[in-house]
Amino acid sequence: MRVEPEAPEPTWPTPPIGGWTADDLDRLPNLPPHTELIDGSLVFVSPQTLFHSRAVSFFEWQLQSVASAKLEVVREFTIDIDWQNRPEPDVVVVHGDVVQDPEQTRFPAESVLLAIEVVSPESVTRDRETKPVKYARAKIPHYWRVENNDGRAVVYVFELEPATGAYTSTGIFHDRMKVSEPFPVDLDLTAIAPRRRASEQ
Repeated sequence: MRVEPEAPEPTWPTPPIGGWTADDLDRLPNLPPHTELIDGSLVFVSPQTLFHSRAVSFFEWQLQSVASAKLEVVREFTIDIDWQNRPEPDVVVVHGDVVQDPEQTRFPAESVLLAIEVVSPESVTRDRETKPVKYARAKIPHYWRVENNDGRAVVYVFELEPATGAYTSTGIFHDRMKVSEPFPVDLDLTAIAPRRRASEQ
C-alpha cells in the first residue's frame, strides 16, 4: 500500500503581543515581496495585474522626467509612518537628501512629497480609506490614487489641508492629467493602455 507523503503545512509568522513593528519588516525571514505593515499586521499583496504594472511604470518614468534634480522618484518602497505602520506606496517622490545608502529599505514619511497608490481589486479599501488617513496623519502633502476604469486610468488627486490635517480633492483626471503641484505635470493617461489599444484610439 502506497502512502502519500503529507504536504507540509504552511508556516506563517506569529505576531508578538502588540503586533509587529516597522523594524520587524527588515528582520522577518522569507516574507513575500512587497509585504507591508499596517496597524501592526503584515499585509501580503496579490500578484500584480497588467494594468497595475503599466501604471506604476508610467508614473515612475514620467515623474522622473519632470521632477527637480533635488527630488527622487522611487517605485514600491516602504515609508515609516510610525512604529506600527510601514506601508509601501506604488510610487513615491521624496527629497533627494534622504537617499543616502544603496542598502536602505525605507524612507521617513517626513521626506515624502507625494505618494501614489495604484488600486488593485484586493487593495480598494486600503487605498481609498486606510492609507490616505495614515498618509495625511504623517503630513505627506500630496496623494494620488490611480484606478482602473475598464482599462483606462482615472487619477484622483488630493492635497493636504493644513487647517484640518486631512486630504481635500483637487481634481479627477481621465485622459489627460495637468497639475501644478507638487510640481508641474502634464500627462497623457491614455498611454497607460496596452500599445495596441492605444494605437487604435
